[in-house]
Amino acid sequence: MTELIAKKPRIEWIDAMRGFTMILVVAYHVSQQAFLVDIKQSASLPFLVLFRMPLFFFISGFLAYRSKAVWSAGEYVRMVGKKARVQLVPTVVFFLVAAILLSPGNVGKYLTAGVHSPTGGYWFTIALFHMLFIYYTYCFIVNHISKHARWTIFLLWGIAIAAYETVYLPQWFDYAFGSKHPHEGWLFDTKFIQVMQYFQFFVYGNIVHRYWDRFQRLLDTHWFVLLVMLLAFLSCADFLKLHVLEAEWTNLSRTVGMYAMLTLVFMFFRHYEAHVTRQTRLGRTLQYIGTRTLDIYMIHKLLIPNLPEVGQFFNQHHHNFVAEVVLSVAVALVVIGFCLLISNVLRLSPILKKYLFGR
Repeated sequence: MTELIAKKPRIEWIDAMRGFTMILVVAYHVSQQAFLVDIKQSASLPFLVLFRMPLFFFISGFLAYRSKAVWSAGEYVRMVGKKARVQLVPTVVFFLVAAILLSPGNVGKYLTAGVHSPTGGYWFTIALFHMLFIYYTYCFIVNHISKHARWTIFLLWGIAIAAYETVYLPQWFDYAFGSKHPHEGWLFDTKFIQVMQYFQFFVYGNIVHRYWDRFQRLLDTHWFVLLVMLLAFLSCADFLKLHVLEAEWTNLSRTVGMYAMLTLVFMFFRHYEAHVTRQTRLGRTLQYIGTRTLDIYMIHKLLIPNLPEVGQFFNQHHHNFVAEVVLSVAVALVVIGFCLLISNVLRLSPILKKYLFGR
């Protein structure tokens, strides 16, 4: 049984899983932006997009939990300030760099489009900062109320799920994707719409870490593994292919699929943690990528190649899941390699290391 040791600075298989997730993120951008593969026609994108970002936020929530944290007013302000520097400063800098390099004649237009687009620019770090701010505020309040109020993390999870569901119920809530003018307003400009979509997975990861011993016992039961596999198969099949549920209930299978798939990946890395330690080449590679996710996320947008011929080939010869994934991951690994090279050069400067990558 895996043990989480408080004195251990990093959990190797978690870092490896984060590296795996980062590869999926870059591969998705390669497929969509480099190959110009249409997600509605793709054999792989609808499946990969189902769990890659939920898994990323799940890991962020898992790592955000600190069992011995002392939430004084000073510590609260320090943590929020630190995350603002780590998440927001690099976002602003690289967003400006991307505008200058990728759209030299229309910098203002590029910046405007990146701000107003629901997923434009560098939305992940902004959404993650929102989540961390909400979580730190919650911890500060709860720790000043009562030690017995820690069960309210489940209440926070319920609120996050409820907020998520409103995004996909346009008949009642027209401020998000159901609006007559989608992708407009402060929810999109501040990237808070992504908080509403993914904060539930952040809280889910946090709960798993809080109740790690109990969750491990659950993971070690045979029926739970089979249940997760069955839910993953049925929900993914219905959302991606079968469409048995009525339109207004489609998001139910989508939601179950996201939870089942990220839990399945989590169980996989935990079960095979011996294969992703620093003693293995695969483990060292995934962990290195996993410890440089901010660097890769910030830099990779500048290095996405232009390969529309690949997407045209898939469109003409029908999409194939294996071929799409292999080609996307192969190009993604090349892009990640250059990201790490550039990162190591930039990190030679202590100032850039601190303000661009939070170290």
